[in-house]
Amino acid sequence: MISASMVKDLREATGAGMLDCKKALEASNGNMEDAITWLREKGISKAAKKASRIAAEGLAVAKVNGNKAVVVEVNSETDFVAKNEEFQNLVNIIADTVLNSDVKTVEEANKLTHDGKTIEELVVDKTATIGEKLSFRRFEILEKEDNQVFGTYSHMGGKIVALTLLDKDEELAKDIAMQVAAMRPLYLNREDVPSDVLEKERTILKEQAENEGLDPNKIDMIVNGRINKYYEEVCLVDQGFIKENKMKVNKYVESKGSKIINFVRYEVGEGMEKREENFADEVMKQING
Repeated sequence: MISASMVKDLREATGAGMLDCKKALEASNGNMEDAITWLREKGISKAAKKASRIAAEGLAVAKVNGNKAVVVEVNSETDFVAKNEEFQNLVNIIADTVLNSDVKTVEEANKLTHDGKTIEELVVDKTATIGEKLSFRRFEILEKEDNQVFGTYSHMGGKIVALTLLDKDEELAKDIAMQVAAMRPLYLNREDVPSDVLEKERTILKEQAENEGLDPNKIDMIVNGRINKYYEEVCLVDQGFIKENKMKVNKYVESKGSKIINFVRYEVGEGMEKREENFADEVMKQING
């Protein structure tokens, strides 16, 4: 059965009308991802595929120490706690501890110690004192050569954090970090787009073009043009540079005699399920509990 909340979530994710969202969910047996694809194929939604709404709270932070840098995300249940100084201190401790280690996974990171306690124990203790479930979700480490540079940028108090690695020019590295934060690139360049992702996008665009009643002999050419537009959205080097929009990022970076080597972008809660609750019900639960 297709519920009203499912229709609402799909509408929020795609911007499509309520009736179209209901039809899409019915045609997809309630599968949100398939429903988004269905809407895109019909030309009703231009929204990029989203596995789920971005709704979890918390904080992301980027730290640099010499030739190593890390981006860490720690989640909380509410934005109120994300602004709590105790929570922010915990996030910084986790980031510093991970940065000074050689761990590869969160499981390994949780076993690291700070002042005699493991990261896992620190999170549990802070969960108890703050009174809200906390979770060390993920991290990523980048390493550079001596002559290379890092750039970091934090937006909305740590809701979006970007880290970039360039072969020179720290000021440029920071500008590119701002670009990454603002424009949400998924890949550095076209070669990084997985073949299955590209094939699915091509299939959607072809279906879209056919549904628009375009000349069958020109569909392949039209799809190729739209694939180029897709690259301009998801590949960092192909995006228009936010500070000089007439230039592509790669051209701007080249004009400064530099090159982008890598980047990381964390948006707090991306890909996580939305926490839904009725506030009045929650209060009553506490009163009756």
